[in-house]
Amino acid sequence: MGNMILADKNSKRVATRAAYGNALANLGEKYSFFVLDADLSGSTQTAIFGEKYPERFINCGIAEQNMISIAAGIAAAGTPAFASSFAMFACGRAFEQIRNSVAYPELNVKICASHAGVTVGEDGATHQFCEDIALMRSVPQMTVINPADATEAYAAVEAILNHDGPVYMRLGRFAVPVIFDKENYSFELGKGIVLADGSDVAIFATGIMNAAALEARDLLTAEGIDAAVINIHTIKPIDKEIIVKYAEKTGRIVTAEEHTVIGGLGSAVAEVTSELCPTRMARVGIEDCFGTSGKAAELLDYFNLNAAGIAAKVKALFR
Repeated sequence: MGNMILADKNSKRVATRAAYGNALANLGEKYSFFVLDADLSGSTQTAIFGEKYPERFINCGIAEQNMISIAAGIAAAGTPAFASSFAMFACGRAFEQIRNSVAYPELNVKICASHAGVTVGEDGATHQFCEDIALMRSVPQMTVINPADATEAYAAVEAILNHDGPVYMRLGRFAVPVIFDKENYSFELGKGIVLADGSDVAIFATGIMNAAALEARDLLTAEGIDAAVINIHTIKPIDKEIIVKYAEKTGRIVTAEEHTVIGGLGSAVAEVTSELCPTRMARVGIEDCFGTSGKAAELLDYFNLNAAGIAAKVKALFR
């Protein structure tokens, strides 16, 4: 593909939550900020920061609503605050505090939620939060980010530190392929990234589905379909320009996300195209159902969140 920002395909797998924890610890010396957790710092990886900077780390216990309120207070006093827990609890349980105490006053709170999507695995439907992007995207003044890999997650931490305002960033438990070469990659808030060009169809992917989209491109190439793959790491504000460009260029769009098809990336892209350039479109995601217990890799296949699932949706647009 000739894309210099892409890593070697044989790169190891790393969970985005691990990159988040390392980024906090490494940036703690350069920036002044607090990190809060709701008694899950080992899982969210904020414990790495806590060990290095205990005076700026607060374990709020199993009290996510209180954690968001404390983070809001710290931010109101002038210091950015990161607040982390599982996505189900960080934004599901604490939605009111996020809306009223963080977003409404436009405070510098970065809600970085781990264990999102079905790749939580065996914890099952109650913990497999596949509605978080829809929830957070609906909140006024909230920036929403879903990094594709560890490289992007690490870079995004510094980017949101330099962004003034509330942010929701989605992180995962599952170790996923490293897509980007860290030496050549730079994160730009609100800008989509072309991973592979193409003229027949555009696959817009977010989060861990970018790796599957690249695999799907290879499957489609073998069948004579030239697919572009575009990484949408910022769901809000979304890159309207790149969506319109590839909608007009290809005339067909498929979106891919480890999230419900209601209110997530697919909805966001459809909103853009319906207003600016109506385009044939299909969505890959969770089809209005809850998750189920199982191993992460098996669940991705069960819900067709894989290369074959994306390729099937693409081919259907050519019938």
